[in-house]
Amino acid sequence: MFIVKGLEKILADKEVKRSHLAQLRKACETALEELKHEENEKSSNSTSAALPLPRNYSANVINAEKHYLPFELACQCSVPRVVVIALDCLQKLIAYGHLSGTSLDPHNPQRRLIDRVVATICACFTGTPTEESVQLQIIKALLTVVTSQHVEIHEGTLLLAVRTCYNIYLASKNLINQTTAKATLTQMLNVIFMRMENQAVNASTEKEVEGDTQSEGGQSNGGAPPSIISVCSSSLPRVPSQDSVDTIGGTSSSGGDLEPIGTSNSFSHVLQKDAYLVFRSLCRLAMKPLPDGIPDPKSHELRSKLLSLQLLLSVVQNAGPVFREHPVFLSVVRQCLCVALSRDGASSVTEVAELSLALFLALLNNFKAQLKKQIEVFFREIFLNILENPGSTFDHHWLVMQALTRICADAQSVVDLYVNYDCDLSAANIFERLVNVLSKIAQGRHVVDLRTTPIQEKALRIKGLECLVTILKCMVEWSRELYVNPNAQSNIGSSFTTSISKNHYRYNVLSYTDAEKIKENHTDENESQNYVNGTMTTPKQFEAIKQQKEIWEQGIVLFNRKSRRGLQYLQSQKLLGEEAVDVARFLVTEERLDKTVVGDFLGEPDKFNKEVMYAYVDLLDFNEKDFVSALRHFLEGFRLPGEAQKIDRLMEKFAARYCECNSSLRLFASADAPYVLAYSIIMLTTDLHSPQVKNKMTKEQFIKNNRGINDSKDLPEEYLSQIYDEIAGNEIKMKAHASNALGNKVSKSANEKKRRLLWNMEMEALSSTARQLMESVSHVHSPFTSATHSEHVRPMFKVAWTPFLASFSVGLQDCDDLEVSTLCLDGIRCAIRIACIFHMALERDAFIQALARFTLLTANSPITEIKTKNIDTIKTLITVAHTDGNYLGHSWLDILKCISQLELAQLIGTGVRPQFITGTPTTPTGANLAGNNLNLNLGAMNLNLNLPGISSSGNNLHLSDLPSVSINSLEPSVKESIGETISQSVVVAVDRIFTGSTRLDGNAIVDFVRALCQISLEELAHSTQPRMFSLQKIVEISYYNMGRIRLQWSRIWEVLGDHFNKVGTSSNENIAFFAVDSLRQLAMKFIEKGELANFRFQKDFLRPFEHIMKRNRSPTIRDMVVRCVTQMVHSQSDNIKSGWKNIFCVFLLAASDNDEAIVELAFQTINKIVTELYVTNMAAMIDSFQDCVKCLSEFACNPLFPDTNMEAIRLIRLCGRHVADQPALFRDGAVTNLGLIPEEERLWVRGWFPILFELSCIIGRCKLDVRTRALTVLFEMAKQYGSTFRSHWWKDLFKVIFRIFNQSKLPDQLSEKSDWLTTTCNHALYAMVDVITQYFDLIGSLLIDDFIAQLLWCVTQENEQLARSGVNCLENLVISNGPKLGDASWLRICGCVDDIFHLTLPDALLTWSPHSAPAETDSGVKDTQRLFNGLLVQCQVQLELIHTIDNIVFFPSTTRKEDADLLASAKSISASQRDLDLDQGMFQFMSTEHLLLMVDCLAKSHNFARQFNTNSTQRNVLWKAGFRGPVRPNLLKQETQSLACAMRILFRLYHDEGRQNEWGKVADKLTHLGKDALEYYVTLETESHRDAWSPLMLLFLWKINQLTDEKFKTHVSWWHQLLCELVSFELKPELRSLLRKIFLKVGQVFRVIAAAP
Repeated sequence: MFIVKGLEKILADKEVKRSHLAQLRKACETALEELKHEENEKSSNSTSAALPLPRNYSANVINAEKHYLPFELACQCSVPRVVVIALDCLQKLIAYGHLSGTSLDPHNPQRRLIDRVVATICACFTGTPTEESVQLQIIKALLTVVTSQHVEIHEGTLLLAVRTCYNIYLASKNLINQTTAKATLTQMLNVIFMRMENQAVNASTEKEVEGDTQSEGGQSNGGAPPSIISVCSSSLPRVPSQDSVDTIGGTSSSGGDLEPIGTSNSFSHVLQKDAYLVFRSLCRLAMKPLPDGIPDPKSHELRSKLLSLQLLLSVVQNAGPVFREHPVFLSVVRQCLCVALSRDGASSVTEVAELSLALFLALLNNFKAQLKKQIEVFFREIFLNILENPGSTFDHHWLVMQALTRICADAQSVVDLYVNYDCDLSAANIFERLVNVLSKIAQGRHVVDLRTTPIQEKALRIKGLECLVTILKCMVEWSRELYVNPNAQSNIGSSFTTSISKNHYRYNVLSYTDAEKIKENHTDENESQNYVNGTMTTPKQFEAIKQQKEIWEQGIVLFNRKSRRGLQYLQSQKLLGEEAVDVARFLVTEERLDKTVVGDFLGEPDKFNKEVMYAYVDLLDFNEKDFVSALRHFLEGFRLPGEAQKIDRLMEKFAARYCECNSSLRLFASADAPYVLAYSIIMLTTDLHSPQVKNKMTKEQFIKNNRGINDSKDLPEEYLSQIYDEIAGNEIKMKAHASNALGNKVSKSANEKKRRLLWNMEMEALSSTARQLMESVSHVHSPFTSATHSEHVRPMFKVAWTPFLASFSVGLQDCDDLEVSTLCLDGIRCAIRIACIFHMALERDAFIQALARFTLLTANSPITEIKTKNIDTIKTLITVAHTDGNYLGHSWLDILKCISQLELAQLIGTGVRPQFITGTPTTPTGANLAGNNLNLNLGAMNLNLNLPGISSSGNNLHLSDLPSVSINSLEPSVKESIGETISQSVVVAVDRIFTGSTRLDGNAIVDFVRALCQISLEELAHSTQPRMFSLQKIVEISYYNMGRIRLQWSRIWEVLGDHFNKVGTSSNENIAFFAVDSLRQLAMKFIEKGELANFRFQKDFLRPFEHIMKRNRSPTIRDMVVRCVTQMVHSQSDNIKSGWKNIFCVFLLAASDNDEAIVELAFQTINKIVTELYVTNMAAMIDSFQDCVKCLSEFACNPLFPDTNMEAIRLIRLCGRHVADQPALFRDGAVTNLGLIPEEERLWVRGWFPILFELSCIIGRCKLDVRTRALTVLFEMAKQYGSTFRSHWWKDLFKVIFRIFNQSKLPDQLSEKSDWLTTTCNHALYAMVDVITQYFDLIGSLLIDDFIAQLLWCVTQENEQLARSGVNCLENLVISNGPKLGDASWLRICGCVDDIFHLTLPDALLTWSPHSAPAETDSGVKDTQRLFNGLLVQCQVQLELIHTIDNIVFFPSTTRKEDADLLASAKSISASQRDLDLDQGMFQFMSTEHLLLMVDCLAKSHNFARQFNTNSTQRNVLWKAGFRGPVRPNLLKQETQSLACAMRILFRLYHDEGRQNEWGKVADKLTHLGKDALEYYVTLETESHRDAWSPLMLLFLWKINQLTDEKFKTHVSWWHQLLCELVSFELKPELRSLLRKIFLKVGQVFRVIAAAP
């Protein structure tokens, strides 16, 4: 039996035989006897002498507990060998379950036997003197007890076991024992907390199972609800014993400051309380302060702290759900652990600080939602203070940087920092401040300890860069769902792609639209609930709070500079009320205000300041506070101002407020006493604690100074004594704030010992401040928001992008180290990704421009300065172009500029242009860098970059004027760098940028193309060596992207087309030729795709040809354009649709060219189109028909090629035939604005009108033979096809024809006018009459008015020929169409005649005089001559019009025949009667009214001529002035012929039997007209004048003689006297003969003589 063997070993020890161990010996012997007795009874059972049997043999258990006493006594003896044996036996019995200790202790029924066993084991350790073997055995035994499945110890017993192992670790000097004890403690803690977590899981599982059972059984437990049914557990909770409470209280003396924890009711199981007690004990151990000064590494205090922190770290790192969520554990974490870490985090002992930071990281990982305020304090007061403190050692810097590296690696933590602190009005800007500090470290701008080596400084700098890059990668990871990668994989060669961790770059193959939808849905779902558990959830809410916080911060900054300005700013932003109480509350609650400024503001005498001060004091609560505490509370919020009056006002209000809050305290008789006492205490504080005061005030002096202040009475002396003691021991100060002022005291000249001392003092102050702040927030629980939105990254990056840019820029500039440059490039790449994702143009451009600058490609520097980091920068830039192309916007310009210059560097690397390697570059146009120093003002950070190679001379590698240097003469490193630019990976990567453009979205490809075009223009603009690299790439990407949807391609071509317009008009023929040829190739490929009806893509695509043809005057280029278009017509005519318009526009421009080859080629092509293609493919070309006709018109108008002119007119006529042959095509085809044109009008609008209009244009522009031919074709087509014209088409046609006469409206001095009026206008007038006559039935009534108006205009011209033609055309029109004219038309014609008579009446003949003429100058003479010419024309028109009337009424031959008959047969009445034909002329179709109107017109003309002819003086004046040549002017013809015509009309009316109703009216006119003529004739003085009247008198007398007797009798009485007067004149025989006949007839009619037989 194992127990027997153990007891025998104990008895066998020689020390046991001593007398003082007699009790032990007796107990062993007794136990042996009992065991032997039991063995005899159970002889059948065999036992092992080496080890006890397992617990399955339950009979042994009772025996082991029964015989425990010998082992207990053995443990209590002082013999180490015996103690080891006893402990070993107990350990094995417990391990195998023979000693469970579940029974009660016989000596103390209040506890179990196992508690007594543990106490016995622990009592074996007596401190440092304890034997090492005993220590080791104790550790083994306690570990067995705690971890055994057969034994349960809780509360105080458990704490005792843990504390014993803890003490053994501290006291033992044996390293093995220390290591074992530490491992044992770790294992114990793991078991304790694991059991607690497992129990909670099991209980939850049992509850779920029980709930399922109840739901299936229909609430079988008496109908009780599941919530009140007790949960069974394998171990029942137990009430803590007094021993456990005592044990807990004895572990640490600092526990009295902690918040009391509730009873066991706070725990659902005893295992939770066990874990709580152990954890709280460890926290209290960690809270114990280290001794002042530098602690000994072997001291118990330091080792205890380190061990406690290590154990706590193990617990926190492995924290389960119960530990993380139970409120009691959280309370201990806040009140104990966080306070301990706040003290130890800034410890001067590196090991302590390292463990504290590790613990903080574990808390941040597991408890950040419950420790919002504590995390803020730790960051603000420890992390950031250490990094910002110039006195911090490298070790502390390094520890903090390592911790930050781990924090920054977690995207959730990084975003949570920003959301919960930077977006919280009451919290510090942790994220922003952290990034700024890291940026300074990364730039090397931070001040480090003087002992720091350059290697360490570099390590810190790299670590700072790593942190910044990690933060950016986290932000990229956080926003990855919004990112759309244009490439499934971005790999441009393993030798050059900088790989990014898969955890931070997960490419999404969603389209841009899909990503936006996900983003919107994600936002909408979360914005449906603005608050979750009382906290904000949407990014917009956080962003609004951040903006408000920035306003608050700006207001506070302004307040600390000038208080009133800050208050006005906050009030203007509606964040601060204007009432005094609002301002006072702001001053009380805002801790960031400068206390000195607050004190000065409160002490000002202004009314508002006083109101604020009163409200400020009233907001303070002095209830139940002693006077000194109240004064401390009052003064901790501001610094007392220096002026006594300000202090007086403050103390006065304080005293009044104190008395108001403590009215029940009868210590002070009035407010005067506390007022004086407050003053006295302030003076005492200054006296006792000011180093400048040598003689300190004593207590007696203080008491004496305050006698009689209480209404002439003294305050209690004990009271004043207490005040003195308190002030002497604790100075009145303002609230503690973090400060690094001590760090500034470290002088460079101080020795190591002094620096170390100052550093320790500073760390102590920092620890003290952090501990106070941590204790102040230990009871505060602020809601913590766990960020979930991707949109949070946008404001984060907005805040931090300038420090990022500064860090990476400085890193790339200052350091050539590969690791630094790699980090910087990774950071820039991530920053660009973020800026791209959130479309932050300014930030994106800044980073890309920085990246472009550091390639040195856009800098004007020798290529020999390019290093490995610059090559890596180039590769990074290319990678950005691959992966972020959809977001780059106008930043493509910087990237493509670098690509362009890279191509130049590649040429240099291949030796094509070695002159670019060294020398001073030339200055290209557009240089925009003002010097080597580039000053970037990035928010609060001023970054002064001295970029190598950037000079004011330019920004491109245009180094064409440099001497030639061989590439082989360069240094190997330079050759390698230059050679890297032409490596296969770089070349392929660059090429992939352009081939990959097909994967860019619709907006990105437009930005890409626009940037490429701009770079191309810059390349081509170089004066001496233009390059076409980008132009070639433009052609390539055009090929690649031509397959895009037409909507996208249209936007692309809008940019490309404009670029080809500019390049194609370049003065450099080589460039323009390349552009045109490239355009041709693209056009051919594009046209091959064809085009559906009603689209205009081809038209847009081919427009550059038209632009180039219009703007480029180079014959070579123009010839090239025409040949390109000709090739399209010959090879792609079937596929050309809307492009025909551009083709004809090109031919239109070619038609006016002076080069015969260009004109000939273009005309041949258009001849093919009209003669061949219009026959076979007219339907596809119908929309461009008008352009074709216009083009032919231009060919016809080119004066240099007369043969082409005539051929063009022929083709126009052929186009008319096509219209006539295929009218349906013109009606059915689609046209622009089709909905506005009725179907029946399309034939005219699209077919006939363009032809006729262009013919009129040819008439108006060309020389005589061409315009004559065009005029002929115009009217021939009108005559030939007019039968198909609608009536209103004719109206449009005549408007076009009337345009011919517009040319004759030119100024008179132009020589062309006379030709026009004489030839073209005449021809057009007669042709119009022919057309109107041919289609008079259709268009007569419609156009007669317009035509007559045009005739009227022609007649009024000063050209005699045109005027006569106008009158003649009127005559022809009426004679040809008279029978068809209606009354209205006749009235209009007669009105036209009247208008002509009126307008052409030469009134100036009667009024002109030399005095009214212009001065006798050249211009005056010309004006007079022009006037006379016009008068002559008018006279001719008057005469011509008289003939016209006569011809219209009687036909042209009638009057002449009649006059001849009168002369031949004056005596033969029968002949005269025979010649009178009543049916000739238009007389029969004209009404009497119309005829009388004609008579009136003729009478007016006669009267005017007679008036002029009788004015001899005026005639002489005109004659002398040169009017009408050498003969005196006269109007005899007009005078006689007009009267003769009028008389013929009247006599014809008088003879017309069908107009008898109007005879009376006619007779009156005839009577008066005849009388007037006879009266005038008898007054004529000259023979020539009478001779001129002879034909008229012959006609008159003859017509009188032809009257019937009745009519003769009526009228002759009026004329008889005047007829008798004629006898006195010498008349011609014809007149005398007729006069004789008249007198004979008078005698016969009046029966004076007999009638003739």
